[in-house]
This record gives sequence, C-alpha cells and structure tokens, in this order.
Amino acid sequence: MSKATNRWLVTGASGFVGRQLCAEIVRRGWQVKAALRTPDSPKNGGGPVIVGPIDSQTSWIDALRNVEVVVHLAARVHVMRDDSVDPLSEFRRINTAGTEHLARCAAAARVKRLVYVSSIKVNGEETIGGHSYTELDGATPQDPYGISKWEAEQALHSVTQETGLEVVILRPPLIYGPGVKGNFAQMLNIVSRGIPLPFASLHNQRSLIYLGNLVDALITCAIHPAAPGKTFLVCDGEDVSTPDLLRRLAAAMGVPSRLLPCPAALLRFAGSMVGKSQQMERLLGSLQVDGDKIRRDLNWVPPYSLQQGLQATAEWYRTTHT
Repeated sequence: MSKATNRWLVTGASGFVGRQLCAEIVRRGWQVKAALRTPDSPKNGGGPVIVGPIDSQTSWIDALRNVEVVVHLAARVHVMRDDSVDPLSEFRRINTAGTEHLARCAAAARVKRLVYVSSIKVNGEETIGGHSYTELDGATPQDPYGISKWEAEQALHSVTQETGLEVVILRPPLIYGPGVKGNFAQMLNIVSRGIPLPFASLHNQRSLIYLGNLVDALITCAIHPAAPGKTFLVCDGEDVSTPDLLRRLAAAMGVPSRLLPCPAALLRFAGSMVGKSQQMERLLGSLQVDGDKIRRDLNWVPPYSLQQGLQATAEWYRTTHT
C-alpha cells in the first residue's frame, strides 16, 4: 500500500487506543476515517464518520467507501461487574457478530486488509511456572469477553477463506499509557497518594504493552506484506512484578514507594472476603507473553521501552491530576 493512496478506517476511534492511532496515522501522512458511535463522541485526527452501535446490523457503506485497510478496535470491553442479564450474549452480539459483519462488509467493499485487536484473554487468565503464552498455545478463554474475542477470531478466518480479505490478529495484554483508565488508573491514584500497599513479598511476572508500542505494532500489521493470515502476541518485551511496577511508577511520579510484606495467600483470602478476587488475582498472579513472533516475522521492534512507557504514563497522570 503506497503512502499516496493509503486510506484507513479505525473503529473505536474515540477510545484510548483509537485516538492515539488516528493521530499517528495522520502524522505519517495518511488519510483516516474515524468511526464513531455517536456524533458527540470525542474527535481526533481522523475525519469522523458516524456508524452507530456495532453489531450484525451496522451499516458500514459510507464508512468503508474508498478504504484500503480497517483497524477494528471497537468492542464491548471486559468489566469486573457486568449488569447484563446474559453477558455472553451481549459480548457475542457486539464482539463476535459485529466483527464478522464488519469483515464481510469490508470484503464486499473491496477493502484489502483488516487488522483485528483481540486480547491475550483468548489464551487464558494466567501463566504458571515461568511459561509465557505463545501463538502456538491453545485458546482457553475463561470469561464471556475472552470467549467472544476467540469466536470473533474464528469468524474472521472463515471470512478470509470465503472472500480473500486479508486479516491480521493481535492479542495484547494490559495496555497502559497517557489517558489510561480502569485498574491501571486506580493504581496510579493510589501510588501518587503514597498509600501503603501490602505487595512487597510478591514475585509474580506480568507482560504489559505501552500505548505507543501497540499503535506502532498496529500500523506495522496494517502495511507489512508478511502480516496477513497471522496472529501475533504483542508486548513491551520486559516483564515486571507487581511490586517493581509500583516502585517504578512511584519513582516516575517523584513520590515514595510504600510497600509492606504480606503472604500472597492472605491477600487472596482478603480479596475473596470483600468480593474482589478477580482484581486481587490480577495483582498477585503472573501473565507472561512471548512477543518474539511479531519481531521475527515483521522485523518489529517496540519503539519505547517499558521504562519510557511508565515514565510517560506517570508524567501524564501527574500533570493532569494535580
């Protein structure tokens, strides 16, 4: 795809990753349409196009006109407490059926390639004994979100076989960076306030990916000739324990790190007593990702180190929350 003719569509363009991706596409001199759910969604570097809710009935005709590559970020995201009567059906409606419908519409519109952002939760929830997930590991999704993402991947493979649409799938772990929300933002808040945390005794390891690295990987997957038909696990390339992560964030924000020792078993018990077992496990357990395949096949190297990513995230938090 040449720089002069490359035209992109980014779904979920008003989100954490989508805003940064659209801005980077524009910065590199390409044209991008930013698919938005509603007219009042936050704008970014791309030309907005309103598509409404994403499911099997979404009209993609205007959005896909004259588009060469689609990056599909929009999804019903994983939440700790889901109020839906049937969460799996809701995840499937948006993440599975909505993704397949987009792919079929893209193929009909003669889009060349679709890059799909899946999730490491397709592989599972944790790694044990120093093992890192690879693309060769079987899919073992444990919750409705992970199941819907895995089923979407399978649907995309079917569309490829039937239509010839080029598909590339990425499974990132936890994404962090300026503008991050959710659990990582809560962690930044706690660290910035100097609240003591009982995690000094932990020796877990978790893979992360910085927003800037994920954006660069997405663009690489969209334009590299060796990418189609492949699934890639992607990460910063340096795993970190929970206490080390907290220490690094504290140092980046210029505040003291206050970590206290406490047995992991006791922390798990405390989490179960207050209904926070899942949140606690994300702090205590390991989830490691082997990102060698994308480096080997696409010659991709993360442009930012873990330390640079954490520093940028901490500086953003410090300047926007004081």
